[in-house]
Amino acid sequence: MNSTVRTPLYQKIQDYIRDLIDSEGLKAGDRIPTEKDLMKRFNVSKITVVNAMAGLANDDIITRVPGKGSFVSSRKPMPVQEAVRSTAAISIGERQENGPRERIIGLIMPSIDDYFAIRLIEGVQKALGEKGYRSMILLSGGDIAKEKESIKTLKDIGAEGLLVFPVDEENYNEEILSMKFAGYPFVLIDRYLPGVETHYIAADGRLGTSLAVDYLWELGHREIAICSDSPLQTVTVQERIEGYMNALKNKGALINPAHMITGFQVNSLKDAENHPLYRYIRNRMATAYITLNGRLGVQIYQMARQAGLKVPDDLSIVSFDDPTSIVEEFSIFTHVKQFEHDMGFRAARTLLDIIEGGTGRNSKYCKTLIKPELVVGQTTGRYPSE
Repeated sequence: MNSTVRTPLYQKIQDYIRDLIDSEGLKAGDRIPTEKDLMKRFNVSKITVVNAMAGLANDDIITRVPGKGSFVSSRKPMPVQEAVRSTAAISIGERQENGPRERIIGLIMPSIDDYFAIRLIEGVQKALGEKGYRSMILLSGGDIAKEKESIKTLKDIGAEGLLVFPVDEENYNEEILSMKFAGYPFVLIDRYLPGVETHYIAADGRLGTSLAVDYLWELGHREIAICSDSPLQTVTVQERIEGYMNALKNKGALINPAHMITGFQVNSLKDAENHPLYRYIRNRMATAYITLNGRLGVQIYQMARQAGLKVPDDLSIVSFDDPTSIVEEFSIFTHVKQFEHDMGFRAARTLLDIIEGGTGRNSKYCKTLIKPELVVGQTTGRYPSE
């Protein structure tokens, strides 16, 4: 064994947390040490701790709750839809017997494992709370069959309207089309169905990647990669790639297909050195990366560290959404801010206007694009580095 091989600091933190869970017999829901405690214990920066925790969350060892801390994950959780459906049926049944029925709005999300989803939900909750509504949340897991089941479930329990962050495939979810033709109130969030007129609200993805390319270009980067780990080529992904390509064309640059890295997944960083993306990073195929979600930005940061590269000295990263902080003033990543809290608030407000205005099938469709902004953090620098 080569005695000069050193264990990365973030991996030491991960090993410590794993050992702590085992040695202390921690159970699901038990709190683990705070980021501040870990920074002090290992004498490391916040981003090192954030990277370690992101890896543990990605491996389902811990669950991170913004504003509250990190907790041991449940190893065998009840399926989310089953749990929510059971709770919904009981609570609604009790209200029907004991008092006025509470007004429910259904919210269908692919997942709630990142800050984008959490902030979006907070915006939805704020708008609904102001009008005396409550939300019932079901997760599709990015699966169109589960999305269909979720729509049916929420309609069956009496939801007055739905907010849907849709799975988007070549074959549209016929349940969404059925709601459209029946005049059932719903609003799509973050993406729309091409060729199908519906109410929807989303961030301007083309502008988002254009802002990222323009900024990296000003810093001297010419080999700029765009990365997406989405299993589907959704409308959102396509529009962001179009924005990336158009921004480069406007600068007279040739489009390098090798720099458009899509259709892959990073399930765990334990075996990262065998991942094609790791080899791409290690070989310095690009000097800057635009990632289409925050989690992937953190994973590329970690891979770069494992490859012996420094961010931003050796490579720069711009992510969509900030993966490292829910307080904007303490952002670490340079990121495209999509105002997801405002997105959720406005989506819910639009839905309530439809419901309370009594409009449905014959109403004029409301289509809203939110203008994103680029927030400069600590993961971008000039190339070549000065």
